[in-house]
Amino acid sequence: MADEAPTPPALRHSFDTLRAASLRAQTPPWPERADRLKRLRALLLQHRAAMAAAISADFHNRAVQETELAELFPSLEGIDHALRHGKRWMRVRRRTTGLWFKPASSRLMPQPLGVVGIVVPWNYPLYLAVGPLTAALAAGNRVMLKQSEFTPRFAALFASLVGKAFAQDEIVVVNGNAEIARAFCALPFDHLLFTGSTAVGHQVMRAASENLTPVTLELGGKSPAIIGPGANFDKAVERILVGKTLNAGQTCIAPDYVLLPEGQQQRFADTARRVFSAMYPRLEGNADYTSIVSARHFDRLQELSALAQQQGATALPLSNTPPDAATRCFAPVLLSGVHDGMRVMQEEIFGPLLPVLTYKNIDEAIAYVNAHPRPLALYLFEKDRATIARVMQETVSGGVSINETLMHVAQDDLPFGGVGASGMGAYHGEYGFETFSQMKPIFQQSAFNGVGLFRPPYGKTFARMMKLLLR
Repeated sequence: MADEAPTPPALRHSFDTLRAASLRAQTPPWPERADRLKRLRALLLQHRAAMAAAISADFHNRAVQETELAELFPSLEGIDHALRHGKRWMRVRRRTTGLWFKPASSRLMPQPLGVVGIVVPWNYPLYLAVGPLTAALAAGNRVMLKQSEFTPRFAALFASLVGKAFAQDEIVVVNGNAEIARAFCALPFDHLLFTGSTAVGHQVMRAASENLTPVTLELGGKSPAIIGPGANFDKAVERILVGKTLNAGQTCIAPDYVLLPEGQQQRFADTARRVFSAMYPRLEGNADYTSIVSARHFDRLQELSALAQQQGATALPLSNTPPDAATRCFAPVLLSGVHDGMRVMQEEIFGPLLPVLTYKNIDEAIAYVNAHPRPLALYLFEKDRATIARVMQETVSGGVSINETLMHVAQDDLPFGGVGASGMGAYHGEYGFETFSQMKPIFQQSAFNGVGLFRPPYGKTFARMMKLLLR
């Protein structure tokens, strides 16, 4: 279990230690940054089994294979990407100087912000800690990281491992309840990254605003999966189911609902049952299928489904195994006949419930997406290039995977982030490096320049020069 939670004064002491270290060495050289990244990489590889076991225990059950695929692998890929490219990211970048200001020069100098705060959610406690941590370290920052109280075994293990691999003036891992999280977010970080719900995101932003701390908010929302009229239908259903059942749907970019052409509901349901049965032939006691993280979240999913059915929705479980409160095993359920008045269509589901809606034409599908808050992810299954182009141009979302789900999050050369209600800011790869850096603009004047022509007293020379400038 997690260690005893620190007090707010202890949090402040840890922060001050990190701040003092960042001021002593404001721009650490690349070998120092690379060393920290390599230590982080070694920690993950050396303790991969223990971390997967701790996460599984926190969830009641999550397959080691799922943790290694969805958390360990992208964490290592992100570190390796930073090690390959970080030295180049640090270089001063030349910028064009306006014609009338030459022979002066302009450049951008990346500089560490100082102390970065990272608030980690429970659903991917390893990857959503290591991903932003990698970017912050590559940018040369010191880091303070708050793990979720909903994954206490992993949180305690991660804090212990980081404490052994890093000095207290490099990285500090904080564990504790919501009160500690509030105190954490109130610290005067140079940048604060939060991953979690939109509701808590409001609170985090309010706390950060007291210190004018810039924030990156990775939230969520209702990410649609659109099966276009020209899609490979069976393949689309398969990939939607894979995206929905990973971590039992407890993924911020999981498909939240499906839009498919009218008349295809039964085909979707039949295909989904077949696909799920192939992946999980026997659900009860199946070690490959992840449990719901807590009794509270399990009860919430049951309530969402029950309320929808009371309001006229039809539920179709994809397995004959009923939900089990003891093991928190919750089989996927398709919900048809849903409408916007239902809670299940108002809240991010964050579990294996999948509403299925229909549309008459692609215009209607686009209009439905645009009538709702902008999602963190959008999935389109379609072969027609014109239809793909239309949906890309006429919808706005944090990110997109076409003919696939989830995979855009694993691309280190693409930014990951939300838009509108699904978040603000982005990270991953060089985008993360820049998020946690001050890209300092520098203008350097030449010894010989014409600035004196524009100084008072304003006379005929000034008038002639302005005539040239404003022609």
